[in-house]
Amino acid sequence: MNLIDLLKIWDTHLFLLINGIHATFFDSFMYAVSEKLTWVPLYISVLYLVIKHWKREAIWIVLALILCIVISDQIASGLLKDLVKRLRPSHAADLKGVVHLVKGYAGGKYGFASSHAANAFGFAMLSSLLIKRKLYTYAIFLWAVITAYSRIYLGVHYPLDILGGAAVGVLAAFGCYWLIRKYRPSLIQQDANDVSEMTIIVPVSVLSLSFIGIIVYSLIC
Repeated sequence: MNLIDLLKIWDTHLFLLINGIHATFFDSFMYAVSEKLTWVPLYISVLYLVIKHWKREAIWIVLALILCIVISDQIASGLLKDLVKRLRPSHAADLKGVVHLVKGYAGGKYGFASSHAANAFGFAMLSSLLIKRKLYTYAIFLWAVITAYSRIYLGVHYPLDILGGAAVGVLAAFGCYWLIRKYRPSLIQQDANDVSEMTIIVPVSVLSLSFIGIIVYSLIC
């Protein structure tokens, strides 16, 4: 047995362990977390922060964030999925009837790499590199981790799909950050000029309220 086959076996075992631990509350919670529209308020709050801090120069930050997500998504979904052609666990014949799916959601045919993980970690990494506040960094990466975890819970990705996607997102973020440092170095703030604590409260509060809303929704559904 070669290393790749061994990794696949371990990956499948870990997937079944995570996917096998489920409950009605978490079905609703993870499904809502995985919905991209759920996080529109978060994106708007970060946009507010960027405009508030960088003012007229905010357009370059916004474009960098958009570029990061586009690169992450295209590499994960547009390139790697068709190149690797690894079936999602929800489509794997040997796991039929074993995988716990929520609301019948099974995703597309191929799963490596996870575009959800790529986009979430790309956004989290680039925005934290630019904003440079610990509170924001902790909050946004917690969001990225839970978002990525939800994809395993929902039965549509193996753990290695998630790790691959996260790696794609982080690399895309560093690439976009390098572009900003090279072509718009004035946007990279020094410690004394970091984003104010009061401005940070906006996206962190929106993120917290979003999770509270998801919890309430999951309890009553």
